[in-house]
Amino acid sequence: MAVAPTQRRGPFATKPTDVLVRETEAKGASLKRVVGLGDLTALGLGAIIGTGIFVVIGEAITSSGPSIVLAFVLAGVTCAFSALCYAELASTIPVAGSAYTYAYATMGELIAWIIGWDLILEYGVSVAAVAVGWGQYLNIFLDTVFGISLPESIAGPPGEGGTINLPAVFIVLAIMSLLVYGVRESARANSVMVIVKLVTLLMFIALGITAFTADNFTPFYGGEDQSFGGVVTAASIIFFAYIGFDAISTSGEETKNPGRDLPIAILGSLAVATVLYIVVAIVAVGALPTDQLAGAEAPLASALRDGAEIEWGASMIAFGALVSITSVVLTIMYGQTRIFFAMCRDGLAPRRLAKVHPRYQTPVTITVGFGLFIACIAAVVPLAEIVVLVNIGTLFAFLICNIAVVVLRHTRPDLERGFRVPLANLPFPLFPIIGGGLCIYLMLDLPIDTWIRFVVWLALGLVIYFLYGRRHSRLQQGEVINPEAEFDSGQRG
Repeated sequence: MAVAPTQRRGPFATKPTDVLVRETEAKGASLKRVVGLGDLTALGLGAIIGTGIFVVIGEAITSSGPSIVLAFVLAGVTCAFSALCYAELASTIPVAGSAYTYAYATMGELIAWIIGWDLILEYGVSVAAVAVGWGQYLNIFLDTVFGISLPESIAGPPGEGGTINLPAVFIVLAIMSLLVYGVRESARANSVMVIVKLVTLLMFIALGITAFTADNFTPFYGGEDQSFGGVVTAASIIFFAYIGFDAISTSGEETKNPGRDLPIAILGSLAVATVLYIVVAIVAVGALPTDQLAGAEAPLASALRDGAEIEWGASMIAFGALVSITSVVLTIMYGQTRIFFAMCRDGLAPRRLAKVHPRYQTPVTITVGFGLFIACIAAVVPLAEIVVLVNIGTLFAFLICNIAVVVLRHTRPDLERGFRVPLANLPFPLFPIIGGGLCIYLMLDLPIDTWIRFVVWLALGLVIYFLYGRRHSRLQQGEVINPEAEFDSGQRG
């Protein structure tokens, strides 16, 4: 592979945006641009609407009671500021890698590695969490429609009455196979599933409103905390319901018109999901008291069955949830593989893994590897333990992106941007500061044991970087990929 010599630099060296874009054209390490605006928006909705609204609402409402409606608003506003930053960065640097790539261009290789390592945790563990939720709804669907259920020993993880969660393993491996086959086929399948999930939620609203009781909102600050503190606690949990719009940015390298389409898809999918979430939360609480929703494995199905007394509606919710959660597994796993693909191409992880299959035009080795890894997590880890760990990783990634916008505005004000965050050129860039501050606010409300696990994970990442990543980094070795040359998988990678 032809290389251009550059000065060997330290761990805080940045990779110029033009180099990042040029590397996407290297033969053997380039992804095909086949994704349009409709597919991108469906990708965002597919990633966002899933386990969070169908399952996690039952976990979060324990802390907040009826004020969970405000928790959805708080979490949504937090995401909105970060989504603006993602929209600008994605339109400016249309490269696979999301926050990892943005950090590489603005804050240096070490920060990029840290956020990439963090995203492996966020995406990988969140797919496992979603898969566990899929297994729960599979049992509910089988019970409500056919009157049968899978044995607990093979339908749940240890600690929840089971030995191994086989349904979760099944859905992960099935989606892994689809992603290997091709991104165009995966996008089309996801679009169909998104239509099903939207129709399901709209039908829930229409049916649930028939049992609406305003008394269920009194006292408003209910739950365990019985104050606004319960709203913050619930928001830090329900934040899981909003994770996904950032997955759109991982498709920057496969988008036909990234400068225009990526910002529209990111902001549009988040707006639609937020409005749906708030309305669904209001209807759910209005249909069934929060003490009956709290802890429910399938809270929306419970609201229709026990609140509105519509048994077939519960079956419909169970089916819609299955389809919905399947699309989340698909989109989040897709994002996971593209981020690690970018890390491998940069040499921070083994280069040979970044090879694109000549027939399928997908990173097959990475996709299969993560599929097997995620299946193992989903098989044995309880949902409640997974969710909070995902949230802290996501909030950290959002924080980095808010900072990255400010840095890139000062270091490369000349770059063409398809979208610009409002008020980011002020002496005190207002929106990125608010977005970053809200991320920190929610992070501080997470349990201490979650912080300990997060710090341990990042410390492990630092060890790997200094023992492997820095020594094999293309940037540190003075290499810049020549698009006309075949991608070199490296003898040391």
